[in-house]
Amino acid sequence: MDKKLLSPIKLNNLELKNRIIFAPTSLGLSHEETINKYKQIAHGGVAMIIVGDVPVSKTGFLSLYNKKALQYYKDIINAIHSEDVLVCAQLHASDSKFTSLIKYLPAVLMKKMSPTELRNKLNESVPHYISSLSKNSINKLISDFGDAAEQAMKIGFDCVQVHGDRLCGSFSSSIMNQRSDEFGGSIVNRTKFAVSCVEAIRKKCPTITIDYKLAIRQENPHYGNAGVLFEEISTFVPLLEKAGVNSFHVTLANHGSLEDTIPPKNHTYFKEQGCFLKFADEVRKYTELPICGVGCIEEPAFIEQQLQKQRIEMVAMSRQLIADSEWVNKVKNNEEESIRICVRCNQKCLKGMQAHQGVHCIYERSAL
Repeated sequence: MDKKLLSPIKLNNLELKNRIIFAPTSLGLSHEETINKYKQIAHGGVAMIIVGDVPVSKTGFLSLYNKKALQYYKDIINAIHSEDVLVCAQLHASDSKFTSLIKYLPAVLMKKMSPTELRNKLNESVPHYISSLSKNSINKLISDFGDAAEQAMKIGFDCVQVHGDRLCGSFSSSIMNQRSDEFGGSIVNRTKFAVSCVEAIRKKCPTITIDYKLAIRQENPHYGNAGVLFEEISTFVPLLEKAGVNSFHVTLANHGSLEDTIPPKNHTYFKEQGCFLKFADEVRKYTELPICGVGCIEEPAFIEQQLQKQRIEMVAMSRQLIADSEWVNKVKNNEEESIRICVRCNQKCLKGMQAHQGVHCIYERSAL
């Protein structure tokens, strides 16, 4: 029987050659290393690579409007396209002011405060930032999403993903959003910002393919602080679909420990393969649009089973494709036994990123 994971799928006006996507990942590598890593993963046979954290702002080092950054993105796009792979820009806006962390930098430099503690301080500042945004600032940010999508398409990206776990996710969260105007309070009001960003993209780019990274918060036990609760999915998903979303990338909400959204093998709660697929199951109840599943997914047989059951239509992987970029080609060539399966140790990927050494893997010779 032909493997469904190797079959094509249509997302709006795009056709993915198979069901495997490289998930948005902060690589933390040099320009040249980043290009080489993306090209290596693309060569391995994936259908699409999502370039993470592309800012919608018109200013800043990595802005789509910055001349140097523009060349950086074009180099990435050309490298990925040269391997006949699609490339998606994950559009995001920050939900905090990094200037609020300046006072903690001496403690970090003196190693009296860890990077994790600094990140916690940043997350703690989010509610104040959300509450302090003026309506003019909000409308400007919404407009920026539309403009950034247009700019991304202009320079060669094939589609966009709205990062629903940064500003969009924090606006959507009853924990992070404490506003009392039309952008706060009820689930409809809290999700108005995210929905408006999608509408702005659709208005500016009528034919563009829009994916939405849908962040879901879990209670009992509590995990994640941004995003929406299970019981709020039934309201949010139809609103996003009406606004113009073409597919959903469903995952656990962030703004907690990074080990929750990137779980190690010994995680207290998220230790099983496909640990976030239950969130996709809930989204499935309210949409027929394609859903991309994520969360500790490594084995071809497991993925094939989920696709055959129509639980999901696509899978996004990061650590597994960093462990073995040839994953798709090996499946295609019936060499599955030779796949280097990610052991979820987080030693050289997550910890490499946290130590500002870039994302690597214990399988790499240089890391052994």
